[in-house]
Amino acid sequence: MVGPNTGAAEDFFAGSSLGLAVLVRVREVLAESHPDVTERVGRSQVAFRRRRGFAYLWMPGQYLKNPRAEVVLSLALPSRLDSPRFAEVVHPAPTTWMHHLDVHTTADVDDEVAAWLVHAADVAGPVAT
Repeated sequence: MVGPNTGAAEDFFAGSSLGLAVLVRVREVLAESHPDVTERVGRSQVAFRRRRGFAYLWMPGQYLKNPRAEVVLSLALPSRLDSPRFAEVVHPAPTTWMHHLDVHTTADVDDEVAAWLVHAADVAGPVAT
């Protein structure tokens, strides 16, 4: 994975061993299925992109007094996925459903979550050339 701030993702999660481990796991999943994925690191999250952003890793403790998890994986999809695993699902735009998954261990990014990541990357479209 490449991007303008690749390497900065490790800095973003520098204080979180879980965050670093989840970052590595997400990269592994996406490298196998979509080698054109790029990363963009902002103040609040690490975004995974193809034509558009489709997955975001962030630490809710930066914003919430009592976060439910140290790390959250958010997936942008064109339709709602119904799963009790999602802490929250919101519909911020007519074509986007945002699914927030609390991550407590790297095992939470299992085969089911990997399939959701691949699907999100698929629908994000190929990188424009």
